[in-house]
Amino acid sequence: MRGMLSFQILWLLSKRSMNGQQICNEIGLRRGKAPTPGTIYPALKELRKRGLVRMRRSGRETRYSLSERGKEELEKACRYFISAFGDILHEYWEVLDKNGRTLVLRRDSESRPDGRTPA
Repeated sequence: MRGMLSFQILWLLSKRSMNGQQICNEIGLRRGKAPTPGTIYPALKELRKRGLVRMRRSGRETRYSLSERGKEELEKACRYFISAFGDILHEYWEVLDKNGRTLVLRRDSESRPDGRTPA
């Protein structure tokens, strides 16, 4: 699997099926800026072509869900992510533990587009 966007799409679809706009909105909440339709739909098309995502149309709505192959690829990608970035995340959390959790809340609220602190 290539790219952080594909990883994020698969991760979101592992939680529930979504339409393209919902995927954009969820990614926007995490990144601070939603990807454009010109970014998200080609990525979904490529994931479908590779058999990682299924598409289902119902009336005017198109919903995407994770295929069995997509679940397997997401698991591989998660293992790679942990092996590549696990030590960085571990050190980051150690710093946060030393400095207190207010740093986490401040960082999260500053990164959210609405400025709210997550629950």
